[in-house]
Amino acid sequence: MTTHHKIIFGNCMSMNEIDDQTVHLMVTSPPYFNAPFDYQGLYSSYDNYLNVLQSFAKEAYRVLQNGRISVLNIDDMLVDGRKYPIVADATKIFMEAGFNYRDRITWKKPDGYLRISRRSGVLLQNPYPMYFYPDNLLENIIIFQKGKFDYKSKSKEERELSKIDKVEFQEKKWYSTLWEMVNVLPNSSNNLEKGIAAFPDELPYRIIKLFSYKGETVLDPFLGSGTTIKVARLLERNSIGIEMLENLEETIKEKIGFGKTISLFNTEDTLEVIKRSS
Repeated sequence: MTTHHKIIFGNCMSMNEIDDQTVHLMVTSPPYFNAPFDYQGLYSSYDNYLNVLQSFAKEAYRVLQNGRISVLNIDDMLVDGRKYPIVADATKIFMEAGFNYRDRITWKKPDGYLRISRRSGVLLQNPYPMYFYPDNLLENIIIFQKGKFDYKSKSKEERELSKIDKVEFQEKKWYSTLWEMVNVLPNSSNNLEKGIAAFPDELPYRIIKLFSYKGETVLDPFLGSGTTIKVARLLERNSIGIEMLENLEETIKEKIGFGKTISLFNTEDTLEVIKRSS
């Protein structure tokens, strides 16, 4: 199946290049508020950050088809000793935009990923009550739905083409609200991921398989290094990605199979790049 992919360099608070109700699934990981590892100082205040999420949520609701799914990989953030309730606030924002809250999945990173840090280690220096600050081994995957899906809208042929492997579903425990997946570190040895807080391929892989059909369009408004487009292409879905940083263009193209390296993807797939005038 030949697929088409589009990269838009600009801010996802506006998605003017995307028509109403033309997207079948959104999966993304919005930047955490002033995360110290990659976005420190990006937002002037927490209210400014929430305003960005509000604009983004309204646009996501507009472009998504009725009955379809929006997925956020997001978590609370500790900045300068203060914990910000990003999950709760983002959930409220998406519901106010019109989405229904469908579910929450907890993503558990490998046990070996986390060791005692300066935060949790405070108790070792001061082994008394009130000195406890836990380190986080978990992230949230929040699932929203726009209205109700018409299951009869898909033909038997379309359903069979996108049938989910029941063995994979059971062996990898997709049925659970706890997903164990290996994360991509910001300082990954993979040159394409270095310095980028990318989520692992496995995350969009599961979401795309579970909530879309082959030939449909997947949107990632915070594209980063291009993981969502890469996986969408592998799974024979069309895709749209929006990214603010134009200097990631070559990284994205290489990762999604339109770069200089010989690609194992379908060579008939097409790519469109749009750069908004500043």
